[in-house]
Amino acid sequence: MAANLTPQYLEAEEEYRRAKTAAEKLAALKKMWVELPKHKASEKLQADLKTKMSDLRDEVENEKAGKKKGGPSYKFLKQGAGQLVLLGGPNTGKSSILAKLTKAAPDIAPYPFTTREPSIGMMDYEDVRLQLLDTPPITADVMEPAVGEIVRACSAAILTVDLGDDDGPFAIEPVIERLAGVRKELVAELPEDGGEPTTFYIRTLVLGTRIDMDGASDRLDMVREILGNRFPMLTVSLETGEGVAEMRKAFFDLLRVMRIYTKSPGKSADMTSPFTCPIGSTVSEFAGCVHQDFTDKVKSARVWGTGVFDGQTVGRDHVLHDRDVVELQV
Repeated sequence: MAANLTPQYLEAEEEYRRAKTAAEKLAALKKMWVELPKHKASEKLQADLKTKMSDLRDEVENEKAGKKKGGPSYKFLKQGAGQLVLLGGPNTGKSSILAKLTKAAPDIAPYPFTTREPSIGMMDYEDVRLQLLDTPPITADVMEPAVGEIVRACSAAILTVDLGDDDGPFAIEPVIERLAGVRKELVAELPEDGGEPTTFYIRTLVLGTRIDMDGASDRLDMVREILGNRFPMLTVSLETGEGVAEMRKAFFDLLRVMRIYTKSPGKSADMTSPFTCPIGSTVSEFAGCVHQDFTDKVKSARVWGTGVFDGQTVGRDHVLHDRDVVELQV
């Protein structure tokens, strides 16, 4: 399906190509955003425009302030079903979560700001793997510049709060506010209309740690009072193991992906290494997950799974379900 770009969009795109300064480029991108038809075929283009606008907005603001971006830059190759970023104030258990769920060995100590640089690990969940990124702590006064770019690169976020400390509930709002200040908005669900084009929205789960500590239930009530219904919440004790299994499942569910298994004609399905794609993906969209060249080439598929009889032939627009087995026909 074509994006059907308008003459006004193409004119703004030409302005962007001719632009010399960051401010001129940003102005042209904003025109392109306004003129871009908003539908499924243009979703990738919408995402690209939002990323470019966010980058240029930062550049323009830094130029106005007479400074350049500082601090190291971190980029991690995406692996597995998706990337989850661990966010929170000092000593909220982020590094302990990473160590518990993965083979990573981050520095862990009972004092603030132990985590100086991002750490990464792979978490197993049933037959898929998820990538977890631990980040330096955020307070009302401190946030490493790299944290914002890491958030934007990730699929979803885990916002941690220490339920074993009386100050824990009050440390969560500064994290949300500091990220919002650099246009990284933590939300329960992504805006249906795409939201503000220069803001990056990331689906977020609030995770209360040390639920086994005295007074933790009272502090959890306080967190709920502070946040209201803004985010889904889960609690865990890494010490006793309470909630760890639920945490693994919640992390996977937060990615909003489904597992699809493939098979070749006349052969058994490979049930060991599923592909993951967004929930609600069609046969053609799944084909693009297998290989980008397959998106337009696939004509139909045979499917074993939900809503079909075994081996039923379906068209390109058939919507797949979690754990379906698919034999693509190109």
